[in-house]
Amino acid sequence: MLIFSIDDEPLLNTASLRIIREAVPDAEVLTFLRGSDALKTIQENNLRPDIVFSDIQMPGLNGLEFAVKLKTLCPSAKIVFVTGYSEYALDAFKIHAQGYILKPLEADRVREEIAHSFPPPAAASDKLHVQCFGYFDVTWQGQPLTFARRKTKELFAFLIDREGTACTMEDISSALYENEQDLKVTKNRIRVLINDLKSTLSKIRMENVLIRQSGWVAIRRELVDCDYYKMLDGDMHAVSSFAGDYMQQYTWAELTAGKLYLRYIQR
Repeated sequence: MLIFSIDDEPLLNTASLRIIREAVPDAEVLTFLRGSDALKTIQENNLRPDIVFSDIQMPGLNGLEFAVKLKTLCPSAKIVFVTGYSEYALDAFKIHAQGYILKPLEADRVREEIAHSFPPPAAASDKLHVQCFGYFDVTWQGQPLTFARRKTKELFAFLIDREGTACTMEDISSALYENEQDLKVTKNRIRVLINDLKSTLSKIRMENVLIRQSGWVAIRRELVDCDYYKMLDGDMHAVSSFAGDYMQQYTWAELTAGKLYLRYIQR
């Protein structure tokens, strides 16, 4: 395992190196004082870190900006932010951060993040099967998953489309209720849908697919067997099965459909 550690404070950088080596003694660990130095190393030496522990508040390229550039170069790399500022948590999840640790860094927390980032692969029977190509549909152990509300299914589709990104009430409202002007009304509707989705997943004991926090909701991407995700991960069978149609019943999915068409069809 290759681990990067980034902190602009030299003493904390040295301490992080010691703690990570204590937590993961078999890993190769490289430290950097700047995110730009880590990106340069990736490009010049063709390195692909498995996981990166990064500070957020740094001069020049901050941690959030670094994470966006890292995902472009290394889509599979996991990033865990290590910071003294809790107010960045939502922004971190919006850019697919794997974890968020408040300083000081401790070996136990590093081990927890490693275990969470690289869990044992789940058996196919332990995952929800999600179809995004064509019309959106969900099956569980070979049977269609029944949603009590049509909008609940659409909410789940929207969370799938966002690939595990934290979605606020405003994000969901703009997609599912684009013509509704009263945000207070739509927020109440969305709360009902979230509760309904949780109940639906609980019936098949898959409620852990849903991540619900104050002000936002997301899905755990790794617990879903999805044609869209497989294509993004480079699965050639999934790529070849994509004919340009994506979640056809939802107008808000047209943006993603267009991006996929330009990337995989019109090449």
